[in-house]
Amino acid sequence: MYRRMLRIRLFEESAQALKTEGVIPGSIHLSIGQEAEIVGACMAVERRDYMLGNHRSHGHPIGKGAALAPLMAELLGRRTGVNQGKGGSMHLADFSVGSLGESSIVGSGIPVAAGAALAAQLRGEDRVCLCFFGDGASNEGMFHEGLNLAAIWHLPVIYLCENNGYGATTSAREVVAVTDIADRAAGYGIPGEIVDGQDVVAVHEVVTRAVERARRGEGPTLVEAKTYRYDNHAFGLHIENYRTTEEREQWLRRDPIPLLRDRLVADGVLSDDAAKTVEDEARAEVAAAVDFARTSPFPEPAEAFDHLFTVPLPARTAG
Repeated sequence: MYRRMLRIRLFEESAQALKTEGVIPGSIHLSIGQEAEIVGACMAVERRDYMLGNHRSHGHPIGKGAALAPLMAELLGRRTGVNQGKGGSMHLADFSVGSLGESSIVGSGIPVAAGAALAAQLRGEDRVCLCFFGDGASNEGMFHEGLNLAAIWHLPVIYLCENNGYGATTSAREVVAVTDIADRAAGYGIPGEIVDGQDVVAVHEVVTRAVERARRGEGPTLVEAKTYRYDNHAFGLHIENYRTTEEREQWLRRDPIPLLRDRLVADGVLSDDAAKTVEDEARAEVAAAVDFARTSPFPEPAEAFDHLFTVPLPARTAG
């Protein structure tokens, strides 16, 4: 858990630097501060299980064990990227770890997760689908439609709401009618659980219960992880007056990475030296991924026409 959380944090910090340098096109949305809920949830499922992310999802494939180099190359738009440089920051997909994709359309993964779970159910496969979305997505129609469908068909889905308190710059307190998004589960007759999103072990325990329930054929669970993003909605979006300094400092004191490090050392799981070794190794992994991405070629212009159709229709001539 500690290693994967470090990989995410260092990956995101490198993405920040590369974006500042101007080598990453478009906008990037960073999950710095949310590493615990990502890793805790992803390590509660198996590699074969499906996963859906959202626009803030560099960390989710990493949490599920994806290789760093192709992910970083994708951010830089290189041919060696996990999607050949055509997806970029907000549209990563890595089928090798069950990551079906991410999307900049808020809430769009929710019905896709229901579809993936339905496919597993119909095929008789022992697979669940873990679907991440934010507090803002809980107000989308797709949230209600997706959870309702998953509930009535008892689909093996774990819907995990990453409640970081804000949709862009709007406080969830102002636009969500309930105090706890997990309470909305009652409307669909499914369990709803709230967990401290800064505690990776607590998240793992809650999601593990939901996974076991899904595998038994008992249907979906809605999990709400209370967490916080330390950066803005998008990196470089210089709007700060929607959050107070006191609020941010309070959450910084609950940075999930030092919290876990201190816990591991206190429990005797890691010594200070062993923890430093893990940190150095993670730093080297991310540095190697950056080097790989920088030295990888861009796609050729003609490659823009590849992968447009799964099964192209045969051409027909008139007459």
